[in-house]
Amino acid sequence: MPPSSSLVTSAARRLASHKRPGRSLATHAALPEKDCSTITPPYARLVENLGRVRKLLNDKPLTLAEKILYSHIHEPEKTLAGKENLRGEYLQLRPQRVAMQDASAQLQFMSAGLPSCAVPTSIHCDHLIQASEGAEADLKSSIVTNKEVFDFLESAASKYGIEFWGPGSGIIHQIVLENYAAPGMLMYTYQTDHLDSHTPNASGLGMIAIGVGGADAVDAMTGTPWELKAPQIVGVHLTGKMNGWATTKDLILNIAGKLTVRGGTGRILEYFGPGVFNQSCTGLATIANMGAEVGATSTTFPYTPSMRSYLRATGRSSVANAADEAASQGFLSADKEAEYDEVIEINLSELEPTINGPFTPDLATPLSKFGDFVNKSGWKDEISASLIGSCTNSSYEDMTRVANLACQAKDAGLTVKVPFLCTPGSEQIRATMERDNVTSSLQEVGATVLANACGPCIGQWKRDDKKGEENAILTSFNRNFRSRNDGNRDTMNFLASPTIVTAMAFSGKLSFNPMADSIDLPSGGSFKFTPPEGQDLPALGFTPGDLSLYPPANPEPRPDTEIVISQTSTRLEILKPFESYFGPHNSRGLELPSLKVLMRVRGKCTTDHISAAGPWLKYKGHLSNISENLLITAMNDEGGDINAAFDHDHSSNESQSDTIPNIAKRFRSRNQPWALVVDENYGEGSAREHAALQPRFYGCALIIARSFARIHETNLKKQGILPLWFIHNNDYSRIGSGDIIDTVGLKDLLDDIPGARIRLKVTKRDGETFEIPTRHTMSSDQLKWLRAGSALNCIRSQL
Repeated sequence: MPPSSSLVTSAARRLASHKRPGRSLATHAALPEKDCSTITPPYARLVENLGRVRKLLNDKPLTLAEKILYSHIHEPEKTLAGKENLRGEYLQLRPQRVAMQDASAQLQFMSAGLPSCAVPTSIHCDHLIQASEGAEADLKSSIVTNKEVFDFLESAASKYGIEFWGPGSGIIHQIVLENYAAPGMLMYTYQTDHLDSHTPNASGLGMIAIGVGGADAVDAMTGTPWELKAPQIVGVHLTGKMNGWATTKDLILNIAGKLTVRGGTGRILEYFGPGVFNQSCTGLATIANMGAEVGATSTTFPYTPSMRSYLRATGRSSVANAADEAASQGFLSADKEAEYDEVIEINLSELEPTINGPFTPDLATPLSKFGDFVNKSGWKDEISASLIGSCTNSSYEDMTRVANLACQAKDAGLTVKVPFLCTPGSEQIRATMERDNVTSSLQEVGATVLANACGPCIGQWKRDDKKGEENAILTSFNRNFRSRNDGNRDTMNFLASPTIVTAMAFSGKLSFNPMADSIDLPSGGSFKFTPPEGQDLPALGFTPGDLSLYPPANPEPRPDTEIVISQTSTRLEILKPFESYFGPHNSRGLELPSLKVLMRVRGKCTTDHISAAGPWLKYKGHLSNISENLLITAMNDEGGDINAAFDHDHSSNESQSDTIPNIAKRFRSRNQPWALVVDENYGEGSAREHAALQPRFYGCALIIARSFARIHETNLKKQGILPLWFIHNNDYSRIGSGDIIDTVGLKDLLDDIPGARIRLKVTKRDGETFEIPTRHTMSSDQLKWLRAGSALNCIRSQL
């Protein structure tokens, strides 16, 4: 097999050689039936395993989420013995599939030394295409700029038998929904950016998809059972029927306003009721995708006719047939007497369009009140750009609805008044849009169609205007934290449905309400939109587009494939195992060594704050380089400055304060392990594993928080960092930079002494000492990871 340099993402290069507007990529062939041998869930085995669990739970009625999770439990008799209520217990789960789009997870898997993956796995190149000029130019530029990374991922996929989706094929979540998702399945997705990850997008097909860190993905890829603390199940009962301008995006924006960014933490949202059956499959995917914004572990829905239709339309008829049979046995819906931990009632007939933001996805305002909100806030009544698409809203249904609005506007003689950018979610969507004249309808009113990639949604947007200026953009994306989209912390991103974003692009005003307001026409008179219409599935079926972008199904490993990583590379770096904090070098035995507090972080600190995206994403495969962005947008509570930390032990040649990465590097050079003190919901946002890898790389051993986001807390555990929770939140302000923290009681916990608790002895810089109580969420297996230095160290020792 030739070295990786000869692979060079051949499919992507062929794609880039095509002429792209108009993108006539050949004939628009019909979508073929897929090989579903590794896609169809093993329903008979899952139903049998669920029967074993039911017996242990005394035939308790179960929700759908419980059925899916419990049917994937590894050795249920061992896991569940003597337990009637599983809430809060750690479940040992075996997923059926893994999808990933980052070099970090692949680098970690390589270090395990296995010849192939234990479950079907795919790699997706969607994060490194920067939006600038348009699809053709942007894709060509990305392939040149990121050649080294794409070559590495393609050669690694070849070596280990992984399906490789090259640049231009589409966004990981859309591709998973179109190709791999199946009712009743449990799967994981690792990506640096998106829950926590927006992996639950696949749950629109009645499954449970969970966003995880790279080390969690390696669990599944090595056949190691994965731990999940059994979540609460929140039932969302939908009645009525949406009408007019309301969409499923408005539903989840409304729910985000109700639950807030923390309301779904440790919970799965399970929708039920007649309102579910009125939605398209891709509409349900939008709801599931943005469940991430309330911190939900995942989302699920009962199997519906729209799911069956979507499976057949996307070449998975055999999956639909198998799902029909499983549904007839009651596997793909909740038991009639099932009890939810909480029920939220929503009448869809009363739902109106909603706009969320700025700077947080849970600040929800009904469209009818948004103009007043803009005026009261004192913002300029103008939009600087409108952006639609992304993994949340790039379905055929979404695109035909916005095309309908574009046609209405064109007929009235209107074009958009602001830059209007459209991101197709996949090559299949792009090609079908082109064939059905959806693309041309958008371009004729001024839209720029971008590459099939994440693009501006994750900060891959080369925006030359509005730098350093306060401005407002309207997007159909899923997340809107400061600086996320264009690197400008003063850009306000307001989230809305694609139809609202599109209609407002023709007005250019934030206060415009397309349900009630009219637009003045150049020729005199006025124009008012009528509610848009769309199609959930194309009448002519989907067309795949460029077939060279599709990997062969179920590839065999090619062990002779050479994977080359240059020692001088700035993009890729072999991951070296983290050293355990325990051992002969630690005089405190099974307590952590004495830790110096690096800083106390104030307020919201998402994974975007801990490890910024945008231009930094090019270093995803190089831990040393990407660690240079550690906490660079976080606020130090001692002084209120951004990206500032103090070194109270500095030499005469060093400054007392510096950037956070530079102070962390000083600690590392002195072999001084350190701790962070953080606020509420620390690590919310993306399932970005680098937000755990980077502090560990610089020597962080402990983070104590008022609360953690689920995925990030797990990611910290995976990398050998101990996450602790304040019992008394006021203790947060008692610890400052330069203080020394010693754990007390960790040894008892590691020695499995019943009732063991961890306290922290704090020694202030003036010599004052005191202890504070904490709580932890460490399982017995997670304690093994801590002791070994990381989960991967522990797995490697067992292989």
